[in-house]
Amino acid sequence: MAQLIQQTTLFSDPGRSNTEALLLLVKQRAADLKINTVLIATTTGATAVQAVKELPALRLIAVTHSTGYIQPNQQELLPEVEQELKANHVLILTTQHALGGVNRAVRKMLHTYQTDEIIAHTLRIWGQGMKAAIEIALMAADAGLVDVDSPVISISGTGRGADTAVVLQPTNAQTFFDLKIHEIICRPAAGHPGFNDEGSEK
Repeated sequence: MAQLIQQTTLFSDPGRSNTEALLLLVKQRAADLKINTVLIATTTGATAVQAVKELPALRLIAVTHSTGYIQPNQQELLPEVEQELKANHVLILTTQHALGGVNRAVRKMLHTYQTDEIIAHTLRIWGQGMKAAIEIALMAADAGLVDVDSPVISISGTGRGADTAVVLQPTNAQTFFDLKIHEIICRPAAGHPGFNDEGSEK
């Protein structure tokens, strides 16, 4: 008979209102599984700061939007927040988005989608947070910040804050199909309006 290992928590609504509950779930699951690395998608840095307070014993990696994501030369991570995160030994990763780099330029110029954004839209079937949680794992692996042989917890959200957390085995972007999702700790319930909103925390 199959044994239930872990139940997924479904939030009734997406967005930042779930952040506190999510971090408590992540703290417990990290202890259960003896996982010490947590990836956090963050725009202004607010979610990462909250994670510092709730997950002080864990190795935290904050993954930001790429510089220029909104407009040229603009980095959305607030400078004062960046300093606070560094003071608390949080690693900060700012780099090209694994599922939206040069191919996005082709889409904007030639009005045709490329493979990476097709993958991104497919992952959004599970919600914006699920897409970003997977994407930041690829980015962290490519930057050498996580070991592809060890599971991590990856956190992201819809709009602002955090509403999705998964246990996954990272991989590099070039070996995308080797990525393994072991558990979905929590996510918003499917079918919520705005589920494919591109304005995610990542």
